[in-house]
Formats: sequence, structure tokens, C-alpha cells
Amino acid sequence: MRIGIIGAGIGGLVAAAGLQADGHEVTVYERRDAPGAVGAGLTLFGNAFSALDAIGLGGPVRAVSADALGRMRSGQRRPSGEWLVSVPPGSGPEVRSLHRAELHSALLARLAAGTARAGRTAQVDPGGEPVVTVDGVPERFDLVVAADGMRSGARRTWGLDRGVRYAGYTAWRGVTASRGHLADEAGETWGAGARIGIVPLPDDRVYWFAVLTAAEGADFGDEPAVLRARFGSWHAPIPALLDATPPTALLRHDIYDLAALPPRFVAGRGVLLGDAAHAMTPDLGQGAGQAIEDAATLVLLLRGARPLDAALHEYDLSRRRRTRTLWRGSRLAGRVAQASSPAAVAARDALMRAMPAGAAVRASARIARWPRP
Repeated sequence: MRIGIIGAGIGGLVAAAGLQADGHEVTVYERRDAPGAVGAGLTLFGNAFSALDAIGLGGPVRAVSADALGRMRSGQRRPSGEWLVSVPPGSGPEVRSLHRAELHSALLARLAAGTARAGRTAQVDPGGEPVVTVDGVPERFDLVVAADGMRSGARRTWGLDRGVRYAGYTAWRGVTASRGHLADEAGETWGAGARIGIVPLPDDRVYWFAVLTAAEGADFGDEPAVLRARFGSWHAPIPALLDATPPTALLRHDIYDLAALPPRFVAGRGVLLGDAAHAMTPDLGQGAGQAIEDAATLVLLLRGARPLDAALHEYDLSRRRRTRTLWRGSRLAGRVAQASSPAAVAARDALMRAMPAGAAVRASARIARWPRP
């Protein structure tokens, strides 16, 4: 088949690589001048690797990722360093960490030259016909995949958009050059309306993120100073990580998710994939993983001998069922983690302390099982 993909993010590139390897003629359109990552680090759990393995991409992604996080003590802590939930090394589900830019490079390397076309404005057909208008010129395909992000133009054009919602908090992300101060411990630290996460990356680097409850669009002025004032008294190695990150390497984004999921992920011969279909807050660490699951599910369904319409129908049902639960769970997890009133923080921390480590591991394992089609 001839397949047009709009968006060269993680989901679009995984879909492109898997489909092209299966013999489909694939073209990827990216509106930015160069397809690449905007962001810092990310974690991928076992469900993402099950999906990648199913379409022949697990090896290349493992090659640019690290398994150090799974070999560390992890869980949730208080700013003092006291553990609320402590998961012993090696007891959780498979998890690997990597830098977004390196993941993008690895996926682009799997595509034939000329597959990804940057700096292109691509629009879908309102009626779901497999036509993409690229810089004003229509091109016909057998299938169109819209992987064009949270503020998807395709979702809006197909009449499936229900808006986006500000989650109530903003997040900074940074990468440091050395991991020597991690002391084999990682995970998240939760305060009142504030938290920090620490993730080891390949090549002795550390990815960290800091989250603050804030008004949408807030101007923080000197952002490194704000971070030091808010988190500088928290347990080691948090102050050292902040100090080791150059201000030019800081990224900050207000956190949004979809206000409601689209009523369907398919419109005629068009498919929504990744954040375009189910953008969720990052609080369960499943945004990239679900985009990968989407892509692998589509690739596998198109391998079968069933008619295209039947394959798209199964994609729609299975992916809406799977992602709805995680979209809701991510939103709830963010609310819990960002508790800010003294009573809410005390109740949250008491509940976390009462949770056996095994229960936390089992909950993570349930999330990290991919329902392969």
C-alpha cells in the first residue's frame, strides 16, 4: 500500500519504519525544518519493547538506551529523603531510559533515504479520503496516518477534536553530564505542589524533571533561580543536579492532555496515532509507550489478509480501549502527586507509606503489558 504519515515524532517514525520494512510505500511529512526531538530524556517500559520487538525495532532502540534505572532502588520519596514507597533493584518491570534525540536518530536511520520530508505543511481530507494536501498540492494514498501531536490538525479537520486541558502544573526538564552522584537510587520525590524525578541515561548522563503547580502560562523570570529556591534544600543529589545543568539546557513546558478522547481513532481511510489520538499527562510515563503500541498494532494488523476496513476497525476498538484507561490513570496520578494542601499531602504520604512495594510493582506490571493484536 501507499501510506502517508503526518508527523515525524516517535509514533510516526515507528509506524513508518515498521510499515516500510513490511514492503509498504511510505512517506512521512514533518512541518518542522528538520525531523528531530524536542525534549530531554524518557523511559520506555516492557510494553513498548514488546511492541518494538514485534515489528523488528527492539534491537535498534535498546542499542541507544540503558537499563540502569531497573537496577537501582526506586520509588517515591519525601523532600527529606525519606522513602514513601521503595522498590528494590531488579524487582520492577522492564524499564529502559534514553534521550529523545537519540531515539529519533535511531528510528530515522531505519528509513530509506527520502522517506521523511521536513518543512512540509500537510493537511488531511475532511471526509477521510486518503488524500494529503502537501504545500497546496494533493497526493493520494491508500491510507493516511495522522501522528501530528496533541494539537492535531487532522483530528480537528476530521471533526474528532474535543480540545485540550491544562493539567495545572508546569515542568522543567534537564540533562546533566555526569551520573556519579546518583548512588544507585532514582525515582521521584514528592513535596507539596512540587516534585522532582531522576532517571539515569546512557553515557553517564542524568535526565531530571521538576514539576510545580502553577497558573497556565506563568512567567517565572529567572528560572534556574526559581528551581534552586524551590528545590535547593531537598535531599541529595537534587541540588547537585540543578547546579550541574546549564541554564541553556533547561526546557520548560506547561502540561496538557486531551480534554476528552476522540469518539473514534479512525476517519474513513485515516488513522489517529499517538498524542493526536490520546495525549495524556506524563505521570505514568506511558506517552511514548502508547504511541509505540499504536504504531506496532497498526503494522501488525496491516500484515494480515483481512480487508483494510476490518483492520482499521480492530485498531480503533483495541487502541481506544487500551489508551482510555491510561489516559484517565495518568490524570489521576498527576492530581495525587501534585497534592498541595497540608491535609492532602499528609493523606497522600500516609497512603503511600502503607502501600507494600509488591503492590506497586504489580500495578506497574499491569500497565506494562501490551495487548498484542
